[in-house]
Amino acid sequence: MNKIIKTKDVEKAFAAAEKIYNESIAHLTENFIEFSKGKTLKNKVKAYYPYVRIEAASANRRDTRFSYGFVSKPGSYQATLTRPDLFDHYYREQFKQLIKNHDTPLEIGVSDVEIPLHFALGENFHLEDSLSDEQMHDLPQLFTQPNLDNMDDSIANGTYLKKEEDPSPLALFEAPRVDLSLLRLKHYTATLAKHFQNYVIFTNYQFYIDEFIKIGHENMQQTDDPLLKAQREVYCSFVEPGNKVTGNKNIEIDRVQDEEGTALARLPQMPTYHLKRSDGSGITMVNIGVGPSNAKTITDHIAVLRPHAWLMLGHCAGLRNSQTLGDYVLAHGYLREDHVLDKDLDPTIPIPALSEVQQALEQAVAEITGHQGYDLKKLMRTGTVATIDDRNWELRPSLKQNLKLSQSRAIALDMESGTIAANGFRFRVPYGTLLCVSDKPLHGQLKLPGMAESFYRNRVEQHLQIGLLTMSLLRETGPERLHSRKLRSFHEVAFQ
Repeated sequence: MNKIIKTKDVEKAFAAAEKIYNESIAHLTENFIEFSKGKTLKNKVKAYYPYVRIEAASANRRDTRFSYGFVSKPGSYQATLTRPDLFDHYYREQFKQLIKNHDTPLEIGVSDVEIPLHFALGENFHLEDSLSDEQMHDLPQLFTQPNLDNMDDSIANGTYLKKEEDPSPLALFEAPRVDLSLLRLKHYTATLAKHFQNYVIFTNYQFYIDEFIKIGHENMQQTDDPLLKAQREVYCSFVEPGNKVTGNKNIEIDRVQDEEGTALARLPQMPTYHLKRSDGSGITMVNIGVGPSNAKTITDHIAVLRPHAWLMLGHCAGLRNSQTLGDYVLAHGYLREDHVLDKDLDPTIPIPALSEVQQALEQAVAEITGHQGYDLKKLMRTGTVATIDDRNWELRPSLKQNLKLSQSRAIALDMESGTIAANGFRFRVPYGTLLCVSDKPLHGQLKLPGMAESFYRNRVEQHLQIGLLTMSLLRETGPERLHSRKLRSFHEVAFQ
């Protein structure tokens, strides 16, 4: 196949990439079906991802406030593309910005990167269930298998070294890396990638998820109250693990139909729920559990969806005696002692606070709690959050442990926030953290069952409402302003 088109028309460019991808998937799928039925294949079956390329004569950009949509210097740039059904809005926006800034045609063609069979068959297909042991043995000789050599994060990490004759990268992730994450997302969350929304909340407690489920179902229920109906009908559906879909009964035209989904024997490792809007600007909430490893794992994969913002809402240890259980902590900086990202992002590299996110979080706290201005200091502190990899940190010798915490001026400690913020920084996804003090171990208030239960009852609902309002404020801010120039490096890829 050697299908190349050059165009300044966004729709033509997208349609060409979509056609190449769909034909490649059809070729692989049809041959696999024949193979699974017992047909002998004489030659290895191959198909290739589409690519988009731009030849830029200069480093123009029409609006210097934008952080994406342009290349940093003259040259040839290219990215492989996948899943146009999932990334249709995203690809169209990137194409539009490139054409607007550089006034040059986009080239769409067939790349030399093979599509692995596992990725072509998609999230709902279990390849091993369809084949005999003999067929499984022959499979690698007949179909392309996943290759880790083209699935690393060297572009995002800034360590990518291109060959002189090759084009520079246009995107942080090449198509095989994206496809891998789409499959992993289903594995970890038990929901399909198509349900994920552009605003993501992470939490480390199921109590928050229970409240989110309650809110999700309430929004789907029909009401005759015109004001309440107007508030609810902005969301089209609510999706739960197993891809159980509840449509909004307040929507009369093009209502999403209920779907039972797949019954699960047990919840996945990171249960995930989606309060969806038709344009993808709804809210996804993930229970990541405890620890930086989970935090890195899930953000590694959600990052390929290019969300507009993610937040951490959870519990923390308050490190100051002046704090009260239930007080909020707005992270302005991070002491990264989690270590899971040390090889990708050196812990000495600062993770800056993003003003758009910080202001939205502070405004949301003020509106939900009723405290304004100087009075916010009565229930919220801003400062450094320490993120560690040892849940029993309190058992370390106090002199050795507390010195660094004191020197860093940390006001709170947890096991996830610094990891989520650092991976947001690494993958250019706007991030923020609002925690709630649930214990003060340095001051004799340990997290014990009775104390914790009282805290959960009093704070979870309010904390989640702050998070949801923050996401609404960020949605109003718009992606153009959210995707900050603070997150971009010297020679940055053009795609958002």
